Amino acid sequence: MTSNHVFNLAKRRKTVRKFSPTQLNLNDMLIALEAACQAPSGANSQPWRFLVITESCVRRRIREICEAGEREFYSKVSGELRKWLLDRGFSWRKSFLEDAPLLILVLSEMEKPYSKESVWLAIGYILLALEEKGLGTVTYTPSHAKKVLKEVGIPQGFGLEAILPIGASADEGEKEPRLGIDEVTYLNTWGHRIRLTKGNR
Repeated sequence: MTSNHVFNLAKRRKTVRKFSPTQLNLNDMLIALEAACQAPSGANSQPWRFLVITESCVRRRIREICEAGEREFYSKVSGELRKWLLDRGFSWRKSFLEDAPLLILVLSEMEKPYSKESVWLAIGYILLALEEKGLGTVTYTPSHAKKVLKEVGIPQGFGLEAILPIGASADEGEKEPRLGIDEVTYLNTWGHRIRLTKGNR
């Protein structure tokens, strides 16, 4: 493992919305969840919980619930966000929720301190661990989260932070461009740029 291994994983990782029908090794997904359990959390509360969905009929029902919410969203969205979505071919249709071999519902125990922030840190760990295993996903945040929770029997006190469809990528699209470190980072005072040379990476 080279010293820039994590950087290389992050650099090549992209959002995936099209999945191969190839079945995945569940152990690869479980390794990603084990990585998530090592994330930092507020007061070490570890508020994350994961529900893994493999049954096709459940994935289909989740898709139906989510698409109903997306129809409402797309009927109301306007301005620059609407243009951005339409320019990229996005719509209310979320076939990836059914096409991926499995879904992970990422939940937060809402009464724990900084639960949302902690869970999203854990999601970051999952993304890199999946990339290392050659798997793709998209961090999908459904409009009808409460209806999804009800469908799968999640008890009160938990929020649905994201649904992660997971599988081998069939998405040939390019990764969206990222700002460079010299565009987003300052040293000591705002506006004083900091730069990394290739030798420092």
